Amino acid sequence: MLCLSFTPLLMLVLGASLGAAFPHNALRKSCSLSKYQFLVPHELKAVLKMKEQFNTMLPSDRGCNSRLFHRKWNTAELSVPDRVMLVEAELNLTTAMPGLPANSRFAETHQRPLAFLTQAQEDMRRCVSMPAPSHQPSGKLRHWLQKLQMAKETEPAGCLEASAILHVFQVLSDLRCAALQEQCT
Repeated sequence: MLCLSFTPLLMLVLGASLGAAFPHNALRKSCSLSKYQFLVPHELKAVLKMKEQFNTMLPSDRGCNSRLFHRKWNTAELSVPDRVMLVEAELNLTTAMPGLPANSRFAETHQRPLAFLTQAQEDMRRCVSMPAPSHQPSGKLRHWLQKLQMAKETEPAGCLEASAILHVFQVLSDLRCAALQEQCT
């Protein structure tokens, strides 16, 4: 009789201990980017359509100096945490940009790609916010982040937007590389 009443108590104590060791929201807060390893064709088509339509709207004499996406290094050369930080910064720029053109047709065209990029941005934020004990960005990434910050302060918003849209496939490539982690070469 003593064994029967002891078993539920033991299960209750063990259950509470395991619950404290593995919080219920631990899975929700995990960093999973696997869905970006292979981008869905209809998402890529929507991004391509947005980029093509934007290209037709660009004035030829913009006078932009920003060369943010012209780097002497490849994303695969960065560590996995650096890639995630890079893509988060690129997505922050890219998702902030498509609001400016007053063309209503462009506004319709960019809604779907913007929703996709915003979801990727949220996933990246979740990954960046996860504790990385002693990770410091590499010199390459630090230099690029400084270049981005300087461009945000000195370049006209239209130039930053144009740069982000024109290089959106590079951002998607960097996103894929971050999702592939060590398998990105």
